[in-house]
Amino acid sequence: MRILIIRHAEPYYPTDSLTEKGTREAELLSQKLKDEGITDIYVSPLGRARLTAKPTAEKTGIEPIILDWLREYPQTLNWEYNTDFYKAMRSPWNMPPELWTNDPFIYNNDEWKKSPLLKDSGVEEHFEAVCKEFDSLMAKHGMIKDGEQWIISKNCKSDATIALFCHFGLGTSLIAHILNMPLIPIWNSIFLPPSSVTTIYMEQHIKDRPIAHGIFCGIGDTSHLYAGNEPISCSGLHAKELK
Repeated sequence: MRILIIRHAEPYYPTDSLTEKGTREAELLSQKLKDEGITDIYVSPLGRARLTAKPTAEKTGIEPIILDWLREYPQTLNWEYNTDFYKAMRSPWNMPPELWTNDPFIYNNDEWKKSPLLKDSGVEEHFEAVCKEFDSLMAKHGMIKDGEQWIISKNCKSDATIALFCHFGLGTSLIAHILNMPLIPIWNSIFLPPSSVTTIYMEQHIKDRPIAHGIFCGIGDTSHLYAGNEPISCSGLHAKELK
């Protein structure tokens, strides 16, 4: 089984839609994905994700299924911290390194949720809810979470390719969950460009043992943009350009 985590194309946040560039990105993305053997398309309910998925759905003939839990982390979470150098935080996946790299909890997968940075923020609860929903979706496709490994059930289709059209914070949350790594370093150390594709193979190592493990063979791939001579958008990144 293969999982594609796809961030929406360049957004126009005021109307929860896409910019003109984002529309071009979505079209180039669909030209790549139409030949990827996608069997199922799941989409965030937010407009920018739905518009990104639309060209791919049309080319593949697959009706997208909207899943509410694929939406971006809600702005109602408490993301504001007062420090001597940083007065307001826009999102917890865009923190200055001074704020989190010296936190003794952050790099421990069993302890990161205890970080003072996350106290009363609601991030832990939302992350756990997302992970639970993802595991439930995987179970429907025959992959059962068992501790830190996945059990392949008899109804699992090994040739299935599941496409998840979602968002930066949500997508990197899934990466952290599949890798079984603490969330904050993943959030703040991996950038998923708009319209990028992250590919994970749920690989069975031994033929007669129904146990799988997630293997990442591409994170934030934007080869479709290179193929279409379309620049990579830096939306969500402090850098002014990517090359």
